[in-house]
Amino acid sequence: MLMVLLLGVLIGVVLGLTGAGGGILGVPALVAGLGWSMQQAAPVALVAVACSSAVGAFEGWRRGLVRYRASLLMALAGVPFSSLGLWIAHQASQVWLTGLFAVAMLLAAGRMWRRHDELERPSPGWARINPETGRFDWNLATAGLLGSIGALTGLLTGLLGVGGGFVIVPALRRFTNLSMHGVVATSLLTIALVGSGSVLSALAHGVSMPAGITLGFAAATALGALGGRWLSRRWSQAQVQRGFALVLMAVALGMLAKTAMLVG
Repeated sequence: MLMVLLLGVLIGVVLGLTGAGGGILGVPALVAGLGWSMQQAAPVALVAVACSSAVGAFEGWRRGLVRYRASLLMALAGVPFSSLGLWIAHQASQVWLTGLFAVAMLLAAGRMWRRHDELERPSPGWARINPETGRFDWNLATAGLLGSIGALTGLLTGLLGVGGGFVIVPALRRFTNLSMHGVVATSLLTIALVGSGSVLSALAHGVSMPAGITLGFAAATALGALGGRWLSRRWSQAQVQRGFALVLMAVALGMLAKTAMLVG
């Protein structure tokens, strides 16, 4: 249990320092620390990610940053696809799933490395926020775009047990004119909703999650996130983002090496 708590605090600190992207370390941490399979670790990691994201989303909602209609639409599209991802995960081999997770980590690392540049790059705004209302101008294209983002997020959530922030944030940044603070807050609410739905789906399909380990890991992650947020006010965000990207790359390359050995 001590190992679970230490891993939770570590993941929480990373979450607090970097935002939603830190959740992608939850699964490999549980796999390496407890010797679990990817299928065992994913739902437990997702509980912690969903809880931490909900706390961050609440803070964003209090500041008026969350576009809750967009989050609800993405969640409604994402939850059914999370069930599909969960089904695929339990049909897939450990080797294939590990390799796919490593590729996802490399993509997330690339986004984190470039993230401080994204803050300055203007968005083309394919789905636009009305400057008078502060809300999206809803039409078929906007609904289709947000639904597609939600569906892809849900699929990856169920398949890999990741929050999906590395998909939602760059997609909203590229295809909408929502501010970066609004993007992050809306992403956090979507992650919390889709993650919770995916956990419920996993339970409905008979996935076993040890209550003590799951609750302990989630609580430790939340505690670590508070510490990480305190540290984030004292450290350079550019250095934190790039340092985290290097950590992701190292873990991903280790997972790819392990996959290559299993195949060989």
